[in-house]
Amino acid sequence: MTHPHLPTTGATVTAIRKIAADHGLEMTVTHDIGADQTSCRASAGVFTIVDPDGSLPHEAFVELSGVPTVSVRVFPEDDAKITVDNVEFHDVPRDSVPAFLRSVYSGLAHTKGRLFPPGQWLIVPLPGDETYKELVAIAALTPWLSRSARIS
Repeated sequence: MTHPHLPTTGATVTAIRKIAADHGLEMTVTHDIGADQTSCRASAGVFTIVDPDGSLPHEAFVELSGVPTVSVRVFPEDDAKITVDNVEFHDVPRDSVPAFLRSVYSGLAHTKGRLFPPGQWLIVPLPGDETYKELVAIAALTPWLSRSARIS
């Protein structure tokens, strides 16, 4: 399944805002605009605002209220980092952010563990065959992460 193309950081923030409204969540947004302000542009010179191609990079950091704790950092390079209860998912394509958040808030995201070798994973399925999973430190299991743990 293809995702709707979110061409800009602003479009992604708008999509996140709709999801927050649908789930009754408060959200705060911080915008960083300019090559000297965005996190992936550490090499930009002082007072350098635009990229070499003349574009104005825009990055946003979104925090959503409620359980689980969720934040999204949307990068100008068409990807995002989504953190769910301190579990970080790096390099999520910007177009996948809305589906990822819908999976989390609709209850499709779950944890799965193994006794040997021991490990707990947060699994976030998206429509189609796209699935994200990240290892969860056992000491970092929150009540939300523990609620749907499945041992295999």
